Amino acid sequence: MTLEFVLRLAAAFACGVAIGLERQMRQRTAGLRTITLVASGACLFVTLGVLTGNGVAGVTQIAAYVVSGVGFLGGGVIMRDKGSIQGINTAATLWCSAAVGVLCGSGHYLPAFAGTGVVLLTNTVLRDVSRMINATPVSGADLVRLYALTIVCREEDEIHIRTAISNSMYAAPLSFQSLTSEDVTDQAGRIRVTATLKLHPKDQSKLELMASRLSMEKSVSSVSWTAAEAEPTPE
Repeated sequence: MTLEFVLRLAAAFACGVAIGLERQMRQRTAGLRTITLVASGACLFVTLGVLTGNGVAGVTQIAAYVVSGVGFLGGGVIMRDKGSIQGINTAATLWCSAAVGVLCGSGHYLPAFAGTGVVLLTNTVLRDVSRMINATPVSGADLVRLYALTIVCREEDEIHIRTAISNSMYAAPLSFQSLTSEDVTDQAGRIRVTATLKLHPKDQSKLELMASRLSMEKSVSSVSWTAAEAEPTPE
């Protein structure tokens, strides 16, 4: 039994090193040591169930607790930076490393090695494939971006400008979201009209054309627009 224990731990260690080397070379948050410890630790926990003689049910229970524990560990490597989320792939790699360790601890070496190969292929070959897909023109992506168009005009021409904005949006057509007005505190007799809309980034030229047309109105003193981060359209 001692030899079998050593073989299982050695297999988990080897699989963890193989996965961790790829992560370490890419300077990820969870690198060689972390991945190896997760795989080896998962193996040790499962082996504990085997050594205590709790049978298949005991091993399965311990494996379930390992999955839960690794979930908390994976949450620690996920970071949010300026609206974007980083570290999800690293967290998923930790999760898969735990699965490989569980397989080694259960004595299923071939599935463990196969799982290691799948993780490495995913983080190497599919990485290049995803980059190629991301390099395609944005017009082919299923994206949506929120824009804010702001026009400052004379107070008495507010209704005219709001009508002009609405007509321009329906003529484009653009996805109209809202239209609001507020006083300009530092400019007496001026109104700031803000229109929000959602559209595909490839249609941004329509917004630019509309802003250009509105800027030619006599009562308009300034026209500007801003864009938020592009995000996938809801399915």
